[in-house]
Amino acid sequence: MKTLTRFAAGIAASVALAGAAYAQDPIKIALIHGLSGSSFEAFSKQAQTGFELGLEYATKGTNEVKGRPIEVIIKDSQFKPDVARAVLAEAYGDDEVLLAVGATSSGVTQAMLPIAEEYEKILIVEPAVADSLTGPDSNRYVFKTSRNSSMDMQAQALALQPDENLFVATLAEDYAFGRDGITAFKATLEGSGATIVAEEYTPQGNADFTAATERMFNALKDKEGRKVILVYIAGGGDAPGKIQALGPERYGIELSMGGHILPVLPTYKRFPGMEGAVYYYYEAYDNPVNNWLVEEHQKRFDGPPDFFTAGGMTAALAVVKALETAESYETEDLIAAMEGMSWETPKGEMTFRPEDHQALQSMVHFKIRVDDNVDWAIPDLVRIIEADEMDIPIGRDNSQ
Repeated sequence: MKTLTRFAAGIAASVALAGAAYAQDPIKIALIHGLSGSSFEAFSKQAQTGFELGLEYATKGTNEVKGRPIEVIIKDSQFKPDVARAVLAEAYGDDEVLLAVGATSSGVTQAMLPIAEEYEKILIVEPAVADSLTGPDSNRYVFKTSRNSSMDMQAQALALQPDENLFVATLAEDYAFGRDGITAFKATLEGSGATIVAEEYTPQGNADFTAATERMFNALKDKEGRKVILVYIAGGGDAPGKIQALGPERYGIELSMGGHILPVLPTYKRFPGMEGAVYYYYEAYDNPVNNWLVEEHQKRFDGPPDFFTAGGMTAALAVVKALETAESYETEDLIAAMEGMSWETPKGEMTFRPEDHQALQSMVHFKIRVDDNVDWAIPDLVRIIEADEMDIPIGRDNSQ
């Protein structure tokens, strides 16, 4: 009897220890970004910093949800679609992560979408932008916290205040990001009376815009009205500066473009008074989440947060909200919790649209101001463009 009692007690102790160990099993999350091989590395590093800050804020510094620690596994896509697919499969399969977040380039991220469907695990897209990432070729396992090209360009169009007096030539990069953006821009102008007179697309990494600029000048110079060249290029090459150097003012042509990361904003000092739209600027939003982010980032990194930092934080806040509210950590329960989910971010409240899992969000209409005491051009807030002011196309219907 004593032996049986000791055996039973031993079983009970083993079960208790196993239960305690299980309670401490980490929640594994893969963070997949291009950390080498491109000038976009800076975007990735900002997003990673923001994600880590977001976990800290959302868990009140514990880095735990429901008693389980969060383990972030970082993988480098090298900005190569085949590498991104491989490391995502490795994360889902070998590392057994619950979900993944990434990546930086739209083209690279596009290649990752089928892997999420193959493994039936969630992929949260941040910070890649292209509309197609939640489009017909996407799938129900993909959620997107980053803004999309339609938001970029609808906000940009609204900032131009289009009417029949506006004539626009566009210059964009020749891949999903650029083409999706211009498609959205043109759709927003429909019915406004404004006219697109030229569309130019340039290869990624191109640094010579002379021929494209001359074609845009020729298309615009004889128009009677407001004449604008819209630049929608995420990479280097300094297209705005090179266009400006060719003298658009000779024809009364002005430039317009979206905002950029802080290291690029010193170049915007060449364009005082220019208006445009941007995803985030740290001084534009006054809410508890953004105020904490600005204060902590300034304290720790001796500078304000940039917009990919805010994006990374937004993704982390979405992850924690989903983990806190889902009935279980089975993929279907996570999807059920996330569809239609609203959560607080540095930009205020965002909501995952149930149909295609795109996060609906506001944008910033800015006007460039130059202050000799500030290293970069200041995108002063004109107004917040609220999410419901934009008619963002539904990319796919996940209920079907």
